[in-house]
Amino acid sequence: MYNTNLFIYLFLNFIIFLIGLSGVFLFKKHLINLLIFIELIVLSINLNFIVISYFIDDILGHIFSLVLLTVAAAESSIGLAIIVIYYRMVGGISVDFINLLKS
Repeated sequence: MYNTNLFIYLFLNFIIFLIGLSGVFLFKKHLINLLIFIELIVLSINLNFIVISYFIDDILGHIFSLVLLTVAAAESSIGLAIIVIYYRMVGGISVDFINLLKS
């Protein structure tokens, strides 16, 4: 009735998503790790769109995944630029002193 490969891929996506989500909560002191785990969450969602789109034989999931990848790349580059500026101002990358960027 159902294709078992679909459930295997969805379970793999769910595990990747949980790794990313747990990493966000566990490593919230370091900005680089936080950015990496957010990217892991976005990529697991992308993989989910691609798998479901493949199994229902629709191209819309692939197109949406491509758009989401470009947005994730822009978010990653802007995030890294902010981290570099923050490192130059403070001298370290820690979330504890993030309110120094206000002034």
